[in-house]
Amino acid sequence: MDYESSLNRAMDEVPDIGGDEQRLQIPDAETQKDGAFTRFTNLGEIADTLSRKDEHLHRFVQRELGTNGKYEDGRARYNGTFSPTDLNASIDAYVEEYVRCSECGLPDTRLVREDRTPMLRCDACGAFRPVTKRSTTSQTQQQADAVEEGNTYTVEITGTGRKGDGVAEKGQYTIFVPGAEKGDVVDIYIKNISGNLAFARLA
Repeated sequence: MDYESSLNRAMDEVPDIGGDEQRLQIPDAETQKDGAFTRFTNLGEIADTLSRKDEHLHRFVQRELGTNGKYEDGRARYNGTFSPTDLNASIDAYVEEYVRCSECGLPDTRLVREDRTPMLRCDACGAFRPVTKRSTTSQTQQQADAVEEGNTYTVEITGTGRKGDGVAEKGQYTIFVPGAEKGDVVDIYIKNISGNLAFARLA
């Protein structure tokens, strides 16, 4: 077989992948507030768009938000109150770390493991590299928004709990404040914390 025939055959076997990195259309995160939790109702759809496993995306989002959660049937639920902007930021971070090729910028990659090391293989340019962990400001922000028992904070009451208590949000924490009403800005003393829920009294 001559060189030109070999080249043509090789080109025929190359995946038909375009060069438009903007074609990856990721749906916006859809959320529902559910008491002290936030539901991420279309996580499964987004994972499908990214060609990644639902559980893998869920664990990443959970880590980025600095909270606990549960995933089932395409929907996730996380402890705390998070906006679509928060979830979209987590998805963007996931794409940069686990989807987009660092060489050509295209999303045509596969996540594989080699000797227990997660690797990103690009079908567009052939790049093959270990997944690079990002250094983000997430942990710094979480520390700034941390809530600790025995400390006093100034918060805005943004809602009302099922028992009539005032509800405030600080970082990943939902804080219940008896005697406070929506719209109040109050000083509170944290009595105890359970997971991402905090219970306070007016200071």
